[in-house]
Amino acid sequence: MWRGAVRADDADAYVEYLEQTGLQALRGTTGNQGAYAFRRIDGDRCDFLVLSLWGSLDDVKRFAGDDPERAVFYPEDERFLIDRELTVTHWDVASGP
Repeated sequence: MWRGAVRADDADAYVEYLEQTGLQALRGTTGNQGAYAFRRIDGDRCDFLVLSLWGSLDDVKRFAGDDPERAVFYPEDERFLIDRELTVTHWDVASGP
């Protein structure tokens, strides 16, 4: 799970950018079981939550590298992001469908 924020005016463009960069890379990594972007506009700010599902921590490392808690960023992130977490949070599934 990762969180970041952009200006509300950039929300749609950032979704397109996420689809072309991080979400595409997440979904294309062996072991990924899904990647989703959620957004919430509040005034002039749009908060994003990116959630990806994995089979194992080793699968996450195929995407993120040796430090799976460090967030992965792309070149245009600086243009969009007004706030961002530098780390990701991993959760174990306790119950599911």
